[in-house]
Amino acid sequence: MTKRDPGRSIRVTDGGQIPGSNHPAFTLQMAEKSAVPILLAVPHAGRHYPESLRERMRDPEFSTLRLEDRMVDVLARDLAGQTGAPLIVAHAPRAMLDLNRADDDMDWSMIADGSPTRGSHSRSNRRARSGLGLIPRRLSGLGEIWRQRIDHGEVTARIESVHAPYHKAVSQALSALRQQWGAALLIDMHSMPPLKKRHPDDTPAEFVIGDRFGASSDGMFSAAALRYLARQDRRAAHNRPYAGGYVLDRHGKPSLGIHAIQLEICRTLYLDSRLSEPSARLPALAKMLAGLVRNLADEVSRTERDKGLPIAAE
Repeated sequence: MTKRDPGRSIRVTDGGQIPGSNHPAFTLQMAEKSAVPILLAVPHAGRHYPESLRERMRDPEFSTLRLEDRMVDVLARDLAGQTGAPLIVAHAPRAMLDLNRADDDMDWSMIADGSPTRGSHSRSNRRARSGLGLIPRRLSGLGEIWRQRIDHGEVTARIESVHAPYHKAVSQALSALRQQWGAALLIDMHSMPPLKKRHPDDTPAEFVIGDRFGASSDGMFSAAALRYLARQDRRAAHNRPYAGGYVLDRHGKPSLGIHAIQLEICRTLYLDSRLSEPSARLPALAKMLAGLVRNLADEVSRTERDKGLPIAAE
């Protein structure tokens, strides 16, 4: 379903569908002519849990809070409002399906009828086997998330109604931005628990910029982000401990003018002491990060201008 915000000429489009409900899997808001060549994305803050899903969880209150990038969508909406950046927000919860994993990144032993063709595990890596694949299986401090195994048909339904349409929408939005501006940058927004000190005198980073070690984005954009945060006296790290995942692998195509970085934000910067609800610090953080978005937008525009290409918004 597509709606329009007449005050700002923004199209608001609902896409996909959460299995077990009539709720859309995600919402994309984007102007016909974007104010900046940047797409903000929030894949892990979905909070629409069908009752049938919660009933199958061993401890839904513990699992949902731990799996979500809690309330990052609230922060992202503030950023989009301040900068005019397009925004895509997933409503489907990460517990149902992790949009930052490939659609075969599965521990198939958690599926009742196993894998039809691919063996017991995905081609990918240790995440699926450790419990953090396409459908999360285990959490530290809890163990198994689910009371029982899942039917393969249900996995297929989740992929077809959530994963596939979400990533198609991201790809189309980035292509539209590249067509308008000559280049585009995806900022994939996540939250992280406070990082631990590596030694007694260490001051852990509050932000982590990930670019798959240069594979998903031209290094100038990560460097610009790190410089901006340093000017704000904010502690930031590059690629460690979070370099980004499937979203960056799939959508970052620097050679084609489409760049993708991941922004991890410490939850203590905008949530309350329980790391559950937004705190009074959120507006100030949003204002600071809006400056980051504008700074990166200028970098994208300058890159294309230096190439001698026309910038549609000029």
